[in-house]
Amino acid sequence: MINRLRKRGRSVESLETNELVSGRALIWLIASFALLLVPQWDRLPVWLMASCAVLAGWRWLAQSGRLRLPGKWLRSGIMLTLVAIYIATVQGRFTVETASSFFVLAVGLKWLETRSVRDFYVLFFILVYLATVNFLFHQEIHWSVINLVGVALLLVGLQVVNAPDIPGAMKSGWRRLGMMLVKTLPIVVLLFVFFPRMAPLWSVPLVSGEARTGISDSMTPGDISSLAQSSERAFRVTFGGETPPYRDRYWRGLILDRLDGETWQQGFGQQFRRPGRVSVDGGVGELASNQYDVLMEPTDQTWAFALEDSRAVSNNVKPDDQGLFRFDRPADSSVRYRMAIVDDGSSGQFGAVPDNAQRYLQLPRSGNPRAREFAEDLAAEYDNPGAIVQHLLDRFRQQEYFYTLRPPAMPEDGIDALLFDEKRGFCAHYAGAATFVLRAAGIPARVVVGYQGGDSGADDEYLIVRQYDAHAWVEAWLPGQGWVRMDPTAAIAPQRIESGLRDAMAEEGSFLENDWTSPQRYGDMAMLQWASLQLDRMNYHWQRWVVGYQGQSQMDLMSRLPGGLGMRELGYITAGIVGVGLLLAGLVNAWQYRRFESRDPFSRIVTRWHRLCDRAGVPVRHGETPSQLAFRLSRAKPAAAGTATAFARMINKHYYGREFETGNSAELGRMKRLLATMKRQADRKQQGE
Repeated sequence: MINRLRKRGRSVESLETNELVSGRALIWLIASFALLLVPQWDRLPVWLMASCAVLAGWRWLAQSGRLRLPGKWLRSGIMLTLVAIYIATVQGRFTVETASSFFVLAVGLKWLETRSVRDFYVLFFILVYLATVNFLFHQEIHWSVINLVGVALLLVGLQVVNAPDIPGAMKSGWRRLGMMLVKTLPIVVLLFVFFPRMAPLWSVPLVSGEARTGISDSMTPGDISSLAQSSERAFRVTFGGETPPYRDRYWRGLILDRLDGETWQQGFGQQFRRPGRVSVDGGVGELASNQYDVLMEPTDQTWAFALEDSRAVSNNVKPDDQGLFRFDRPADSSVRYRMAIVDDGSSGQFGAVPDNAQRYLQLPRSGNPRAREFAEDLAAEYDNPGAIVQHLLDRFRQQEYFYTLRPPAMPEDGIDALLFDEKRGFCAHYAGAATFVLRAAGIPARVVVGYQGGDSGADDEYLIVRQYDAHAWVEAWLPGQGWVRMDPTAAIAPQRIESGLRDAMAEEGSFLENDWTSPQRYGDMAMLQWASLQLDRMNYHWQRWVVGYQGQSQMDLMSRLPGGLGMRELGYITAGIVGVGLLLAGLVNAWQYRRFESRDPFSRIVTRWHRLCDRAGVPVRHGETPSQLAFRLSRAKPAAAGTATAFARMINKHYYGREFETGNSAELGRMKRLLATMKRQADRKQQGE
């Protein structure tokens, strides 16, 4: 007998845990999976996206009876094939991107073995984790909304799988989610604002193998002209005072001081920095009139961009010996830092040439003979280095040199061809050629790479510097002046420096010619520009006050409140918010239960029955069915056995029968009479005892 009961228990448990998942629940799961893949469309390889679509589609066709799910051997073959393709494409690289791609592949393969409700739960939690993985790569507000909608679809599917036969389950599920959001959102917001934000004990870099758009630590003619066809954001800048004129917005990033063939590189004196943590909220408090905040997009590089004559205000950037600024480790996420413009005349003295003049005079031993001869003639003609610089600028300004995004392919001696034959190039071409001539004439010079310009954001609240603002220019060392900026582009195409690349390329028509989806390409469409700027403003404030809301930002906000809250006070406030939230939740639930009970006469009758059972010494047990309770009451009060059984049968019929009617007054009256009879029978027995 015991063995049969054990066997029956195992079979019932197996039936419950291995019950086939319904199609209505499965479709919500597939819809969520498809939506959560959208934020990764630009990162995942095409074969992986296609494989996920095929695997999920296969599972749906099997659910509808059009296909059969693969058996053990076929499933193993599919897995081994896809894993082999993954290994071949990864080529031994282990980064966050490759790890998350493998995770997506594992989720796709999971569809082929999703059969039971238990499998549904496993895939549910896996997809919730996939939503969190998406935040490693995209933190903008629209991607956050997509992730939250994907999780909402999962929650609706969870409700459907637990109550597949309830009429209007979908509508009630969305309504229930909405009510939960309304109830919890105020508490979430308060906790977000006041919960103490302490720095982590350690920080693991987001090691990435993704090729990000942006300037690099080397420059070959043509590199920046390719970058100029991208409208991706590089950084945004908020000024405490007046915004500098367009022509003065030279954002210095790095210096290239070694020429290797046709490529300029960082060649000497690169300081080693111990890897450290990059604070992402370097700018706090009100901006002074000479200060500016930079919110920089991830670059996976250590350099920060700043205007000339700037010094660091925030402690997450450090100056180097060339007047540039660096992070302690590559910026693998958006980072905010603060600078101040201090015109004390010292910026030109960085990297004093008398000690390292050869560093900025280095040239290859051969190549470009005409440029070398031209430089020697200039050195013989002019005794003053400043006059040589001015002569070179006048040559660019007076002769027919052209600034173009469609430069011709240069031969082996590219600088000779640019200066004397083609006379067509982009900023990188002219900056490299000018530096070559100055060095050949005996004047220390270097190439500076960064950005120049920046367009106004919505309502002129901040500047947006994009990749097409990438620029290269020259700094020459002049006695008595130090490093002086010399920009050949300003002489050849002054409109590029005065108003931007769009105006400079208006006649050629090459501005963003390969980027049909960029709103910046269509500058004459006012409505499109307005919508683009509004979306950018939302993302800007989202990045500053939500994603970038860290310890310093929180302390700055708390210091503005009465009393100047500190870390200890924030802890007390957080505990109070949690306590009050739990108390309110309990009160609301109790009020809703009483409200439901007052509206449902059947619920009131059942409550009265439970009280009767308690008085009879038969307390209600958690999870007990009406029939089980009636059975125990019958054993305790035999006189009420028949009435209790009939009463329990009516409860089951009312709440679990398919044909029940919520407003059946005849049924309600009969239950009241049965309850009164049961009470008299129980009381009579007690008196007899």
